[in-house]
Amino acid sequence: MYDLNETIAAELFEGLDYPWEALPKIGDFIVKLGQTLPLDEYDQVVENVWIAKSAKVFPSAYINGPAIIGKDAEVRHCAFIRGNAIVGEGAVVGNSTELKNVVLFNKVQVPHYNYVGDSILGYKAHMGAGSITSNVKADKQLVKVHVGGENIETGLKKFGAMLGDNVEVGCNAVLNPGTVIGRESNVYPTSMVRGFVPERSIFKNTGVVISKKD
Repeated sequence: MYDLNETIAAELFEGLDYPWEALPKIGDFIVKLGQTLPLDEYDQVVENVWIAKSAKVFPSAYINGPAIIGKDAEVRHCAFIRGNAIVGEGAVVGNSTELKNVVLFNKVQVPHYNYVGDSILGYKAHMGAGSITSNVKADKQLVKVHVGGENIETGLKKFGAMLGDNVEVGCNAVLNPGTVIGRESNVYPTSMVRGFVPERSIFKNTGVVISKKD
């Protein structure tokens, strides 16, 4: 799903069977990694918040630690980063977008009114305006990942979505808890997605999934 050359957090994923196993480790990983970042490239602006000198952060944005904002990233007007967030190089966190306990790989775009919580977004993944990850089940039970007829237990109460590299999510789509979308797949606008979407697929808002043609 992920090109680990396209994130500062590659070490976070070492030894894991599933990528969502990284979610409980993000905060501690950021604190450890932040202390090793080169001083000529990053500023520690407050406790446990490191921002690359080349990043552009709007004055109205709020960043709570632990957090790392990568090189050439852009954190726009009224963005709300609640903590435990890695924003990759060249990534865009847009107007009124909220992040919490996430890893955004390089060049991810969540540019307009998105909520991304307890999620990992791969290289160049893009979420259209108003699309969100829902990270807690209505019944407050532990999240399972549904793959075909199988349920994979995650042991997590909070788990939004895993988006592979180059995934495109349409405007106002809702990714329900435990959604996993394979690389280079597309999700139609206004869709409600749950479970596993294979790579190079198109998820239509009727719930139909078709393979992309070469």
